[in-house]
Amino acid sequence: MARKYSSKASAKVGRAMKERKRGTLKSGRSGRKVKSRKQAIAIGLSEARRMRAKPGYDDIVSGPSGFWFREGIGAC
Repeated sequence: MARKYSSKASAKVGRAMKERKRGTLKSGRSGRKVKSRKQAIAIGLSEARRMRAKPGYDDIVSGPSGFWFREGIGAC
């Protein structure tokens, strides 16, 4: 079953998939061309996460206890 992501995350994944098909998508550190479909999806989702378009980034900060850490009341 396909997973459903936000529209911004879907756009990032779509862009990565198009780049992969054209042969212009490259991996981050090594700079090698990406041939794997799964790797292209992972790159798109990580870019979306970096842009805070996908759930997963803010869940850690703004979870149930996130308020306390933002206000400086928490243990950190």
